[in-house]
Amino acid sequence: MDNSQSMSYNAGQAKGQAEVKKDQVVDQASNAMQSAKESCQQAGQQMKEKAQGAADAIKDATGMK
Repeated sequence: MDNSQSMSYNAGQAKGQAEVKKDQVVDQASNAMQSAKESCQQAGQQMKEKAQGAADAIKDATGMK
């Protein structure tokens, strides 16, 4: 293999490795976004349940239930 073929091969190898690395970073970012979304949904559900509990407590205390 002459020098230009070797350089071309090495450039192709580097490009392939960069693409793999990019895909890994994109996957990690996607996983982080999904995790954040799920955390927000859980927090929202907990807030909704607490608000409902508070509303029920007020209704009980005021005899509106």
